[in-house]
Amino acid sequence: MTAANAIAIAYLLGSIPFGLLLTRLGGTQDLRSVGSGNIGATNVLRTGRKGLAAATLLFDMLKGVAAVLIAWRIAPSAAPWAALAAVVGHCFPVWLGFRGGKGVATTAGVAFALAWPIGAAYAAAWTLVFLVFRFSSLAGMSAAVAAPLAAAALGHVGFVPALTVIALLVLWLHRENIGRLRRGEEPRVGSKA
Repeated sequence: MTAANAIAIAYLLGSIPFGLLLTRLGGTQDLRSVGSGNIGATNVLRTGRKGLAAATLLFDMLKGVAAVLIAWRIAPSAAPWAALAAVVGHCFPVWLGFRGGKGVATTAGVAFALAWPIGAAYAAAWTLVFLVFRFSSLAGMSAAVAAPLAAAALGHVGFVPALTVIALLVLWLHRENIGRLRRGEEPRVGSKA
């Protein structure tokens, strides 16, 4: 029951829609009517409010961190599954009819909370791919895939299954982005297209 409680708490923390809450507090339009309709930081950036986008990124990461730290405290063996639950909560929040974001920032948070070197590998992969290609989607997918690879390489084999499921989920949620990337239609960050 303790493990189940940790996972349930992680899901509920992950499902807090900070992007939607912050844009409402900031007086912008309903975030779900902008761009992709997602509640994550990339879509908040499309409102033109860089500060709100940065705050959304931070809070979406911190809810992932909090979910894993709580699990470490009450059921350490459940920590990797709490990480997965937090990302699932972000992507499929109960409060919003199970329509949320794509999990990139929350995955960063859980990666750092599970083991900081995994988080560092995640951040390095995101940064490198973003700087080279300027696609937020490609950077997020690359970082998500890097996390279980880093966990395996660093000896954190117990985290690999949950991080692999997270990576597959992030890839699946980016399937439309993948299609646009293949067709050369995905907009780069900072472009007007």
